[in-house]
Amino acid sequence: MHELVLYAGTVFMGFFAIMNPLANTPVFLGLTDGDDRATRREVAARGLVVAFVIVAVFSVAGKLIFDLFGITLPAFRISGGFLVFQIGINMLHGEQSKVHHVGADGTSKTALQSQQLSVAVSPLAVPLLAGPGTIATAMNFVAVRSVTHLAITIGAFAAMCAISYVFFVSGEKLVTFIGENALGVVTRMMGLILAVIGVQMFIEGVYGAVQAYS
Repeated sequence: MHELVLYAGTVFMGFFAIMNPLANTPVFLGLTDGDDRATRREVAARGLVVAFVIVAVFSVAGKLIFDLFGITLPAFRISGGFLVFQIGINMLHGEQSKVHHVGADGTSKTALQSQQLSVAVSPLAVPLLAGPGTIATAMNFVAVRSVTHLAITIGAFAAMCAISYVFFVSGEKLVTFIGENALGVVTRMMGLILAVIGVQMFIEGVYGAVQAYS
């Protein structure tokens, strides 16, 4: 029993370190900048549900999925790094996505809402929440372990998703407290950090590929 409690604590802290809801909250606010409260809540919920499903599936059958499609973790890191870098550069330049504006192109309200919610899947769920690092961490925790360890790993990630949701939703108060101008500064800072994270993911992917094929 003591071993399982220790394992659960280790898994939870591992997920907390790699997801870091404190750091992801300003990123979430930047991605949903201009959205109303209801949309923000739905984006947060959808993104975390998608992230949970992805991590749960890869925890159970990650190696099989990678082998089936001929995917390697370095390739996943490289592609994820490109995506995160692009998002970071856009945020750094203060560029909003088209989904935040009903322009003169006649975009319907329903279509606009669908576009707004699409950020829940990408980039929020993948690769920011359920990225290569999170998936690799989950797969490493459950490797050659019992069903009980698998259940604890998935449960720990579910708890981490619930905590992240609270942080994301509470982030609305941050907007009210610091104001729109200060939020713009925070968004640009987080954009720089995201760009660096993207480069780091790319470097790790290239390093892993060199190690695998050398």
